[in-house]
Amino acid sequence: MSEFVTIVSGLPRCGTSMMMKMLEAGGMELLVDNIRKPDEDNPKGYYELEIVKKIREDASWLEGSHDKVFKMVCMLLYDLPADKKYRVIFMRREIDEMLASQRKMLERNGKSVENYDNGEMKRLYSKLLLDIEKWLSEQKNMEVLYVNYNDTISSPEETARRANRFLGNSLDVGEMLKVVDKSLYRQRKTA
Repeated sequence: MSEFVTIVSGLPRCGTSMMMKMLEAGGMELLVDNIRKPDEDNPKGYYELEIVKKIREDASWLEGSHDKVFKMVCMLLYDLPADKKYRVIFMRREIDEMLASQRKMLERNGKSVENYDNGEMKRLYSKLLLDIEKWLSEQKNMEVLYVNYNDTISSPEETARRANRFLGNSLDVGEMLKVVDKSLYRQRKTA
């Protein structure tokens, strides 16, 4: 059994579901509950586990998480118990694309976007990323692999190989490559 708990993390709409699908195809067992069903925004699924959102109140479920992977929004990383070792694949995405994707998802879900201030959201998310990346660099019990969504779409083999090395060279890289679906790259930044 691995000594590490493996997590895919990042901000919303940054490619965490794609990475989970890649790891599953590569042979990792996922911790998911499928409560949140696939939809137009994530037609391949969300790969979430609801109990992750309550990590601060109850972390007992982590005992059964070794040799598996789960997804966690980056703001919850601060709540992980310090007595465990973690491997975190942290997804990054061009921030304007991420915000456009988030806005589109809110619109599809019938949420008002009239007060959605892209400039303010970009400032907040940029600060959050700086803060969390600084914090991660200070954690002695965490190893982090930063993966860029945009690079993964254009060069999936490099990402798959890096993830495989990071996780101990036990994944099927060829199978991981088969799940990168460029047609789902819909919110592209234009020059």
